[in-house]
Amino acid sequence: MASDLLQGLNPEQRAAVTLPHQSALILAGAGSGKTRVLTTRMAWLIQTGQVSPQGLLAVTFTNKAAREMLTRLSALVPINTRGLWVGTFHGLCNRLLRAHHREARLPPLFQILDSGDQLSAIKRVMKAMNLDSERYPPKNVQHYINGHKEEGQRPSAIEPYDAMSRVLHDVYGAYEAQCQKEGVVDFAELLLRSVELLQTNELLREHYRSRFSFVLVDEFQDTNRLQYVWLKLLAGPQSAVFAVGDDDQSIYGFRGAEVGNMRDFERDYGLKEVIRLEQNYRSYGNILDAANALIRNNQSRMGKNLWTEAGAGEPIRIYEAYNDLDEARFVVEQVKSLQSEGMALTDVALLYRANAQSRVLEHALFGAGIGYRVYGGLRFFERMEVKHALAYLRLAANPDDDGAFLRVVNFPPRGIGARSLEILQSAAVASNTSLHQLAVALGGQTPQRGLTPSGKAGAGIKTFLQIIERLQTAADAVPLEELMVVMLEESGLTAHYRTEREGADRVENLEELVSAAAGFEHETELSDLAAFLSHASLEAGEHEAGPGDDALQLMTVHSAKGLEFKAVFVCGLEEGLFPHENSLNEVDGVEEERRLMYVALTRARKQLTLTRAENRMLHGQIRYGMRSRFIDEIPEALCKFLSAEPAPYAPKHTERYNAPRSSAPVERQPEMKRSESVPFSIGQSVSHSKFGSGVVLQYEGRGTDARVQVNFRDAGVKWMALHYAHLTAF
Repeated sequence: MASDLLQGLNPEQRAAVTLPHQSALILAGAGSGKTRVLTTRMAWLIQTGQVSPQGLLAVTFTNKAAREMLTRLSALVPINTRGLWVGTFHGLCNRLLRAHHREARLPPLFQILDSGDQLSAIKRVMKAMNLDSERYPPKNVQHYINGHKEEGQRPSAIEPYDAMSRVLHDVYGAYEAQCQKEGVVDFAELLLRSVELLQTNELLREHYRSRFSFVLVDEFQDTNRLQYVWLKLLAGPQSAVFAVGDDDQSIYGFRGAEVGNMRDFERDYGLKEVIRLEQNYRSYGNILDAANALIRNNQSRMGKNLWTEAGAGEPIRIYEAYNDLDEARFVVEQVKSLQSEGMALTDVALLYRANAQSRVLEHALFGAGIGYRVYGGLRFFERMEVKHALAYLRLAANPDDDGAFLRVVNFPPRGIGARSLEILQSAAVASNTSLHQLAVALGGQTPQRGLTPSGKAGAGIKTFLQIIERLQTAADAVPLEELMVVMLEESGLTAHYRTEREGADRVENLEELVSAAAGFEHETELSDLAAFLSHASLEAGEHEAGPGDDALQLMTVHSAKGLEFKAVFVCGLEEGLFPHENSLNEVDGVEEERRLMYVALTRARKQLTLTRAENRMLHGQIRYGMRSRFIDEIPEALCKFLSAEPAPYAPKHTERYNAPRSSAPVERQPEMKRSESVPFSIGQSVSHSKFGSGVVLQYEGRGTDARVQVNFRDAGVKWMALHYAHLTAF
């Protein structure tokens, strides 16, 4: 019976499931049972005879979510789910284009390019156009093409505004022509081609509008503009659109998600009411109250308030560590305590804003023998950019390391082709020598049929050999931390990744490698470099938990969306880290960061711990960070502040941070002490009548000439004459 489907639903869920034939927006808070509501709504419509299974269209964002939807639906109503139009945007667009390939001007067996295939195709186009891949990085071209496709723009709709945009525009046009000739489409093309097909073919559009009387959309807050256009084309005036989403969990603006689609949907479809699912079945009350208080600070939201019948639970635990090592030490101790209480490691998650933060946590877990797994990513020393950097260091220690040689001889690109390397390898095998020794003997030229002609490849190898020679010289002359900086500059790795549109994470990981070198200590007879390379190899070894093993979960907050854990630690809650400094100057930047923090808080079911460090080694230098505004936005009544215990950690960490600085331009950091002329300490919190609260970064001068540099939360970094500054310590 249909009434059986409604058993166990709360009043709001029941109202959503039993809506008449009308469009509706369901604001589904975290842990409020949105998937149950979606699938039960589909089952209700089928079982009550309002629609046949073929009259439903349900779209979500991942194949996993689509499979779960179908599994739940088949458990609720006895139907064969094969053939139902339930899937991802890309999956359903592919299905549409396969069925109407002629109208879409595609061959019946058109192929789909994944991201790697698309990049290769772009490189072929650029090669045919004689474009320099160093001046025009193919990945940047790929982002340009996909970005315009996701905005619904063909080359004909784009007006280049300078020489660079003209080149990108021309590559886009040539790439389109190549794909059409070869009968292939990329992922962005699937959606754009489907939209264009429905826009231009009225007969086809009306056919699908009359077929799909009910359209259901999951994670509506993550839709971009083109996806919303696609939905409106398929859902005609007689269709009922059931959109489920949570504007407070819209965290993919960097991918093009438009949280404003929810407001537009409300206006475009003339919705009379919005149903709010606010009862939470995941977390205890204190966690929900903290999340509610935090997210209320966002101005552009539709508004809802999570609540639970589970009781208040434990207070939010907040630990303010002396530094990042102390923070990691505290987390490890707390994880051990949870283990001793019987909690499985798989029920515990360590969340952080940036991938680079995982290194210190991984090191502490490794040292404590706690099994862990990096969810949705690689361990620090296994990340591609880190392995590239380590390969340069390996060659500085041992230039005969052929594996390291082959890894980076043409990375960043130096015009050394695969054929040149094959010839070099064959010659090295024939002469029983290493690749480096042979290349040196040839003077940087490449062997070919017994000859050694110069050319682009030869010039590239010669440049590479000069880099390794300079690194060998530096390895014997400068401290490990400075060698790391020299290596990043000489190799060009940092500069290379800065040119990539999404290379910021890789740059942060490389800078974290400098921090790792600055804090590295060992008690062996090996040189610092040799010891560090051994340390990196061990940390990249097989100590990560295997599939099925009980393991702690490490992940960025973005990766945590949709997951839940009994205990959650959110680490690195300092201004500039979380919220990230890049967000402070972006429209909606801080609000999206706050939504990200909201997601982090609502992952916890039972216990939630927030940590921050008073000072942290970032990019090879010490940084004194203010407590994140997100901690301050949680009512103190909900929190339990845990005291840091500096000794015996403080002296050791201070010594670490006083390691020799590199010659690269970095912020000057004086020793941690109070000046006779300046009544403040480095890292001390201060307040100013105009600029608000801040942290002292450094000072200089004496008497009336004394100046102090302060990092203000809202006003940024400022130098101030102490005599006139009127700063107050707190």
